[in-house]
Amino acid sequence: MIVEPAPAKLNLALHVRARRDDGYHELETLFVFVRDGDTVRLTPAERDGFAIIGPFANGLTGEGDNLVTRARDAFRCAFGMGDPLSIVLDKHLPVASGIGGGSADAAATLRGMAQLAGLSPADPALMAIAADLGSDVPACLAGRTMIGRGRGEQLSPIEVPPLPVLLVNPGVGVSTAAVFAAWDRTDRGPLPDGDALAIALDGRNDLEPPARALAPAIDTVLAMLEKADGVRLARMSGSGATCFALFDRTEDCQTAATAIRAARPDWWCLETALA
Repeated sequence: MIVEPAPAKLNLALHVRARRDDGYHELETLFVFVRDGDTVRLTPAERDGFAIIGPFANGLTGEGDNLVTRARDAFRCAFGMGDPLSIVLDKHLPVASGIGGGSADAAATLRGMAQLAGLSPADPALMAIAADLGSDVPACLAGRTMIGRGRGEQLSPIEVPPLPVLLVNPGVGVSTAAVFAAWDRTDRGPLPDGDALAIALDGRNDLEPPARALAPAIDTVLAMLEKADGVRLARMSGSGATCFALFDRTEDCQTAATAIRAARPDWWCLETALA
């Protein structure tokens, strides 16, 4: 059995520069990953099987086109390897929530299949498959802090300190397509220069205003995170609705999580750290 982690992705900054002729958007973003997320287990079997378990399994039940199975099929098409696999996705991240859960699951599947096939996870053909699967999948395949450009697939590594981080999702679904469609098409400039923390603190998320207009619950989440003691930065990730807060001290992160869980027990709340 191969067990591959699929950690949550955060956009510490996300600058939308222009809409492209191919329907995508020209982006500049700071991708980071946390220590926790989903898990993908791959086991050789007599026939293909795919199952979803975990607290957010119901959000994908009955979905006919999962990124995990798309990644499996794309790997086989590219490398000509078709031995049957049993794949189990243990889903701990909320679905369609701006933290790259599906992309991370697809990337974990590609890494696991590469390991079973004796291929390097750095194989350029693997990264090409990832880019075809989605804009966030290449960064998730790399699995480390990156500056992303283009539609997110042009990656440059950068270091980030392992700061405590609190992730909060109000349980409100937000359509990525709707958020991008509501972006005002104003180019507010590139990512700032500096180290990763400076980029995060001086940057912004251009999708936050349209997402907040579509899902006002994000306002409430950010207001609670911003007033927490010891918070360095509170911002929405991706197209929402998950928001995050960076802290210097684990104790402050834990205190904020306790307060939010007490006030809003219906929200998803994860204490973790940047990886």
